Amino acid sequence: MTVETPAPSPASPSPVERKSSRHQVAIIGSGFGGLWATEGLAKAPVDVIMISGTSHHLFQPLLYQVATGVLSEGEVAPATREVLKKQKNATVLLGRVTDIDINAKTVTSVSPLGTTVTPYDSLIVAAGAGQSYFGNDQFSEWAPGMKSIDDALELRGRIFGCFELAELSDDPAEREEWLTFVVVGAGPTGVEMAGQISELAHRALPREFRRIDTRQAKVILLDAAPAVLGAFGDKLSNAARKQLESMGVDVELNAKVVGVDNTGVDIVDADGQERRIRCRCKVWAAGVSASPLGKQLAEQSGAEIDRAGRVKVNPDLTLPGHPEVFVVGDMMALNNLPGVAQVAMQGGTYAARQIVRRLRGEQPGEPFKYFDKGSMATISRFHAVASIGDRIHMSGFFAWLMWLGVHVMYLVGFKNRLTTMLHWAVSFIFRGRSQRTTTRQQIVARTLMARLEAEKQAEEEAATIEPSATAASSVEAADSGKSQPETVGTDSVDQLKAAYGEKAAETGEPASAKKAPES
Repeated sequence: MTVETPAPSPASPSPVERKSSRHQVAIIGSGFGGLWATEGLAKAPVDVIMISGTSHHLFQPLLYQVATGVLSEGEVAPATREVLKKQKNATVLLGRVTDIDINAKTVTSVSPLGTTVTPYDSLIVAAGAGQSYFGNDQFSEWAPGMKSIDDALELRGRIFGCFELAELSDDPAEREEWLTFVVVGAGPTGVEMAGQISELAHRALPREFRRIDTRQAKVILLDAAPAVLGAFGDKLSNAARKQLESMGVDVELNAKVVGVDNTGVDIVDADGQERRIRCRCKVWAAGVSASPLGKQLAEQSGAEIDRAGRVKVNPDLTLPGHPEVFVVGDMMALNNLPGVAQVAMQGGTYAARQIVRRLRGEQPGEPFKYFDKGSMATISRFHAVASIGDRIHMSGFFAWLMWLGVHVMYLVGFKNRLTTMLHWAVSFIFRGRSQRTTTRQQIVARTLMARLEAEKQAEEEAATIEPSATAASSVEAADSGKSQPETVGTDSVDQLKAAYGEKAAETGEPASAKKAPES
């Protein structure tokens, strides 16, 4: 007989007991900053507790390859516990951090089992960043970002699903919509995504369809900025744009996106003219916003935050007035450092070393100094751009080889490196895309969950303000036979239709039956 223990309620959080009297380091986040900081403390006389909302470490630079069927999610997101299994002083806790109390030195996290409070002696905050829609969060329903495994799998379903539905369509105009892909943002992620979708259409899929020619697909790269890969300099920017255009990608710059819906994107050009691109698949690769935990830290410490929500830290990466709190990676603002993986890795390692020095009674080391190992972006197979320092700027095949080597080196685990190289061989030397499994659930789950959370929050607010009215509404709904699960089910159907672009979802009219298309 199994006895289930009720989950603790948020009102009565359960504290994490200390294993020993040793110095306890809490690390928020399992990304580059959090993982490198944890491994940097492997031999230190401390107990490390890593708290993360996911159970994996995400190698975000290759996320676009998951979305386009080159790699599996496991190859870019190994389980954090597997990575740290040999580090005896490290404990991994699953939970979304909701509160940091720097005066009480506690971190509060929430999981499906309730609320947990973790005390700390030193804290490293490496919670990363999310996608920014520049105040237009409603765009996210139709244009997923590229910040998580969920995003990549949803985009995989949308991208491959568009080709499938184009094959079914008898209407040339509708078919053109299914075969038009818009990528917003001409930074590294957007450029790499646009290049891979183009390669899908021109190399991987043409022989697999009978009623459509995938090579007629349109891939459009949009950005409000005047250059592609602007941070790489004019020479590499021009080389990247030229390569994209040779692949059939339509590069449209100085184009500001002002609207996104199920069937298209609205744009305002530099001359103020408005226009619309009709398309079914949109990818948002523009802008990042730091974790909201940064705002909490700033309010409690008096630190400043920049426009992206990053905390302005001291030269040693500590929070002003709180030397026991380090902020690293995409959450910190220091000397205009870019939000790239190398900054997070080096910042996490630096914070770990500073903690070790303090425990030894040594003086603090030198201020954090970032060593720029360069920036790279792959555009297509056998072609990339690389910028290393002020002297080395290269594009083409040799830059692509450098890109391969660097990314393989930083992947976690020998198994992931080996399987990644095998999949690259299949995709780059041949034409295959071995990771193409998609489900409808992948496409609609994110927006449905967001709707459910919004409904739940609205109900809780209504119950707080008008408990009697809410109760009466519940009785009325019960009498009419409309229960909440049925309402959610209806939303699910509507969202599913909308995700696949069915007109019934837009007009409320029943969809007419179609005969099977003739090949």
